[in-house]
Amino acid sequence: MRIGVAASSAAVIVLLATSILASRLIHSSSNGADDPPPPRSPTIAGAPQLPLDYEARLEPSYTAGDSLLPTPAATTSSSQTRLTLPVADGETLAGLLAAANVSANDAQAAVDAARHVYDPRKLKVGQFVTVTFKEGGPEAGGAFQGLELQADSDHLVTVGRDADGFTAEQTKLPVKTELRAARGVIRNSLFEAAAAAGIPYTVTASLIRAFSYDVDFQRDIQPGDRFKVMFNNLVSDGGSRPGDVQFAELILSGKSHAIYGVRREDGTVDFFTRDGKSIKKGLLKTPVDGARLTSGFGMRMHPILGFSRMHKGVDFGVPTGTPIYAAGEGVIEFSGWAGGYGRFVKIKHNPHMETAYGHMSRIAATSAIGQHVHQGQVIGYVGMTGDATGPHLHYEVLKDGSQVNPINVTVPAGTGLEGNELVAFQKMADEKEQRFGALVDGIQFAAAAHTK
Repeated sequence: MRIGVAASSAAVIVLLATSILASRLIHSSSNGADDPPPPRSPTIAGAPQLPLDYEARLEPSYTAGDSLLPTPAATTSSSQTRLTLPVADGETLAGLLAAANVSANDAQAAVDAARHVYDPRKLKVGQFVTVTFKEGGPEAGGAFQGLELQADSDHLVTVGRDADGFTAEQTKLPVKTELRAARGVIRNSLFEAAAAAGIPYTVTASLIRAFSYDVDFQRDIQPGDRFKVMFNNLVSDGGSRPGDVQFAELILSGKSHAIYGVRREDGTVDFFTRDGKSIKKGLLKTPVDGARLTSGFGMRMHPILGFSRMHKGVDFGVPTGTPIYAAGEGVIEFSGWAGGYGRFVKIKHNPHMETAYGHMSRIAATSAIGQHVHQGQVIGYVGMTGDATGPHLHYEVLKDGSQVNPINVTVPAGTGLEGNELVAFQKMADEKEQRFGALVDGIQFAAAAHTK
């Protein structure tokens, strides 16, 4: 049964009359029709109808969705009353049931049953628990029948009374997949422009990691460059969360960089270019998200020692705690404290190539010496340990034991699709482009405000 706001005013008045639940009552008897909030319009009032040749004048923040959630059907019952109560600070599941006039024996039996599928200690402030009684509720002598709570965004826990007491089950909530699309102009950074367009952080981070094989986000992004992205949005009664990126494009200085997401049978998502080439290459150009290059490779004045010294890597200035990704697949060769490098990790990718990461605040538990890591896997977190004057990642690439400029490292191209796989992929790419166009070139856009 869906947890919703009942429309029956009479039932609300009856339940509000109870002394214990008066201040906490949120929902009433389920024999009234649910009254869900009105669907949110995908447009902003007065948003202009855009001509097809608008792209040159495109503002930074346009988004579109492929559908609205259907209005949930009302659920009725002539034999039960449902009370939905918020969890207070420090409150336990047993305490909440007691506040709802459930007897101590029934409350304990229900909590014990719930433990088979859910840890009641995970109950959080503000979480809702729906308590079910026979018709009339606790003040009218209705017997306690069970409870319902959402364990997480995907799962519902239900405890119900049967002939032998109480039993519990955890069920997966139905998830609706929507397509979301956005396009915009980059003024300062892709992160800022994507945030203005309402693109979730996880989607933007996924894009940056994918494009990092070919795009140097320190030098290649210029004001006026544009982006496009289409991604799944997974929606359930518990809310929504972003899913796979389906299609994305960066238009940098007039040159297009487009990628297409493909979900593999093992659940992973790979990206390919329009001609079916894998975007994966030997090393990521930028192993942190949203970074700015603060110090390049070569001679420089050392900020602590005060004299010129060879800087054998590049520094990316990012906040403490920012995840650091393995630039390529390989084996952890060193993990620990390394003098001026502070907390330091070195990865051996092949007999000739290594990468090194310094000044970490913390090394990931999965980055022990000898551990195999995948490209893009988090190996640690940005900090300023060792000889550092501020939080940043010191990143080195070593070829045959000698440091080389990471910016100039050339890596082999990724593998490509062939034959029937290539034909199927290109058909899918056409469909994704058409779907994106249908979304963003539709009747109207929802335009997010931005500051120039």
